[in-house]
Amino acid sequence: MKSLDTTTLQQLADTARQSPRLRANHNFHPELPDPIQRLAIAMQPRTYVRPHRHPHTFEVLFPLAGRFVVLHFSDDGVVTRRTVLGEDCKVLETPAGEWHAVLSLDDGGVIFEVKHGPYMPIAAEDYLPGTPAEGEQGMDALISWYADAQPGMRLPGR
Repeated sequence: MKSLDTTTLQQLADTARQSPRLRANHNFHPELPDPIQRLAIAMQPRTYVRPHRHPHTFEVLFPLAGRFVVLHFSDDGVVTRRTVLGEDCKVLETPAGEWHAVLSLDDGGVIFEVKHGPYMPIAAEDYLPGTPAEGEQGMDALISWYADAQPGMRLPGR
């Protein structure tokens, strides 16, 4: 049996605080080729999740600690939906192929993710065009924009 207790969640959050990317994960799946990816991801508020899609799978997210903004986008970078997990929404499924990004609102936030495997790094064509890669100019401004973005707003610079 596998479980996550509060001590493990706290350790995961502590690891994320020390990580250069401000996140850390705890895999439930035994290996990367597993057909169902299941993992807890600790995310600090300034971690960057570039707008992306998973063409081969849905993605289910639910918060274990803290709150998370999940933004969904049209092909032209307009916010189509804003959800705050950990407030009124407890579980969110993003369909395969839909552009999305996630922002942790709280220190020590941990989110649980389930999607089809095997693990595949996101391909270049599955990042929303015109958005900065991690570490590029504009990344910090985009993270800040996520916090207040609402449906109908277009990604900055688009």
